[in-house]
Amino acid sequence: MAVYKIVEIGDEVLREKAKPVKEVTPNIHKLLDNMADTMYAAKGVGLAAPQIGVSKRVIVIDIGEGLIELVNPEILEASGPTVVDDEGCLSVPNMVGEVARADILVAKGLNRRGEEVVYRVKGFLARAFQHEIDHLEGVIFVDKASNLRKVE
Repeated sequence: MAVYKIVEIGDEVLREKAKPVKEVTPNIHKLLDNMADTMYAAKGVGLAAPQIGVSKRVIVIDIGEGLIELVNPEILEASGPTVVDDEGCLSVPNMVGEVARADILVAKGLNRRGEEVVYRVKGFLARAFQHEIDHLEGVIFVDKASNLRKVE
């Protein structure tokens, strides 16, 4: 396994629309493993492939409830109240801001076996899904945030 350098805001790959994965191959398995290692090493709760300089539609999330790996994720439905909460990002170190997100989400994608999976999530996990899927569209949380501020 490997821990990659996390790409920071200003790098063009973070603004590109990530490319769909045609097939879940051993190289994608390695990417998923390395992304998880990188996320855990950085003490993050989510990571999108563009954040390590790879323009592929792949995300990993772990808010403390176990690792979720998704290839070609899509949001099918966002509902419930819109909740405003502080967010940060591994690609925007030492900054947080308030971001409005849907509280309930239905998303689908492929797991590491190439099987379609559907997640129905809410709260902080729904926020993490939206944040990481935004990265695949070239959107960074600062684009949606208000009250941006530095933190140590």
